[in-house]
Amino acid sequence: MAEVLLLHHSQGLTEGIRALADQLRQAGHTVHTPDLYDGKTFETLDEGIAYARQVGFGELQERGVRSAEGLPAQLVYMGVSLGVMPAQQLTQNRPGALGAVLLEACVPPTEFGSAWPAGVPVQIHGMDADPSFAGEGDIDAARELVKQVEDGELFVYPGDRHLFTDGSLATYDPEAAALVLKRVLDFLVRLR
Repeated sequence: MAEVLLLHHSQGLTEGIRALADQLRQAGHTVHTPDLYDGKTFETLDEGIAYARQVGFGELQERGVRSAEGLPAQLVYMGVSLGVMPAQQLTQNRPGALGAVLLEACVPPTEFGSAWPAGVPVQIHGMDADPSFAGEGDIDAARELVKQVEDGELFVYPGDRHLFTDGSLATYDPEAAALVLKRVLDFLVRLR
């Protein structure tokens, strides 16, 4: 089974992120869920983004990168929205990555100063009308990335919700989230 570092979104380490980690654990995977917000969670995306600005996006990214210290090199990095940044940086720059799962965000690999590592698969999920994923260029970065990666997959779901995979938020889409979970579990099994 895989060992996963799951990095949360801008509303914090919510019950929905904890539940996602538990679903992966129930399938036999080891999942680490660092809290980049020191216990804070936010009711709205705007509140979470305001907190991230206050702390500093660079500082949060560094916290995410530091959360891998002391963990095995052979990890699957998984990020949700804001958590994609450190997950993607770790995948590209920390030797030993087994794969990456990027939920609801993606940035061009050049953002982290190196090409995507050879032989490391990636799976990306987002909604086709999500103002953040589709409207801010993440979907374009995802399409480019999967072209470059031998085992790259992009799954686009109908809808306009951001953070649709978090069961504790009003933006949750149970049908799409169930399909994401199935595809992620299939992906993790292939990495063994």
